Amino acid sequence: MLVHIDQEKCCGAGHCVLAAPEVFDQRDEDGIVVLLDAEPPTEFHQAVRDAAAVCPAAAIRLEQL
Repeated sequence: MLVHIDQEKCCGAGHCVLAAPEVFDQRDEDGIVVLLDAEPPTEFHQAVRDAAAVCPAAAIRLEQL
């Protein structure tokens, strides 16, 4: 899995961090998403899919490798 984020779309809701804190974080100054691991291990794939599903701004795009 390859994770792509669009920081321009991100509204800083933080749902991704709650769903997959191993893969996503937020900038301190404005809450915008920060991608920690663009190719997360298999054990995090479901959490990443959940994060993408709950993102209110649709700022997360997933690509299967």
